[in-house]
Amino acid sequence: MLRMDPAALRKSLEQIEQAAHDHAHWHQILLRSIVCRLPADPNDLEHDAHRRCRFGQWYYEQAPVELWEQPAFVAIEAEHRRLHQVAAQMLREVTTGVPVARDDYDDLVAGGERLHLELDSLRHSIAGSLRERDALTGAQSRVEMLPALRELRELARRNVQQCCIAFMDLDHLKEINDTHGHVAGDQVLAGLVRQVTEHLRPYDKVFRYGGDEFLISLPGADVETGQKVIGHVRKQIAEATFVASAGGPLITTTASFGLALLDPDSSVEESIDRADKALLVAKTAGRNRVCSWDPAETTSTLLRRMMEDGAAG
Repeated sequence: MLRMDPAALRKSLEQIEQAAHDHAHWHQILLRSIVCRLPADPNDLEHDAHRRCRFGQWYYEQAPVELWEQPAFVAIEAEHRRLHQVAAQMLREVTTGVPVARDDYDDLVAGGERLHLELDSLRHSIAGSLRERDALTGAQSRVEMLPALRELRELARRNVQQCCIAFMDLDHLKEINDTHGHVAGDQVLAGLVRQVTEHLRPYDKVFRYGGDEFLISLPGADVETGQKVIGHVRKQIAEATFVASAGGPLITTTASFGLALLDPDSSVEESIDRADKALLVAKTAGRNRVCSWDPAETTSTLLRRMMEDGAAG
């Protein structure tokens, strides 16, 4: 999964389309120079020609670093470099009056096709990430949550790895909306997800559960490890400043977390419910804290007392 927000993903798609257009334009000029024996672009004869063309300038200077995690993006470099090597060889042959070798021409055509295949693969990967994202916050969508958690539960059931889950709730969102407006509240939610994602491990995921609630999956983590990871995230949120708009007010907030193990002997829904109950404990205890699900009598008593107080109120 690409760890980029939807706006950055859409921008990357636009850049790829422009880069592909620039490459097609270069290819047309190259063939015209070869067929019509026109003067070649001096840059195409340099050893670093693959860096000098517009496609190469985008690849090495403008493409976001997150794309380097994608196998298709890495593969593009080799194909593009090879294309320029073949092109330079063909241009030198034309310049000296030597007929272009058939193998070189076939290599150029095949290389171009492989490059376009890798570009299509990269586009598909980015488009897939966009489909999986919540449009407002950039978190994984709720529809992706249960299938992902069921896969992780199956790994835990087969003793491959444990998994911890955490319910996260933004504290005092209503106050933010009432003071600064709902648009500002939406921007804080989006900023919250960016902040959380930045401080999670690369393989952890954030799902938008609904409203200001999110669920975080922590593959390979037991409750103790989950406490450390989420504790660090909680601290970073509390120290962060969120900017709702350019020139707008600076907003600070906190978040509360409920932690539970993804139980291999229970349904995913039951484990989610346990994390939700732990979140309820965290918010009742004063917010801005991490509480773990505890089936002991103390937790059950606290939850029962909270519900009784709510009914009395």
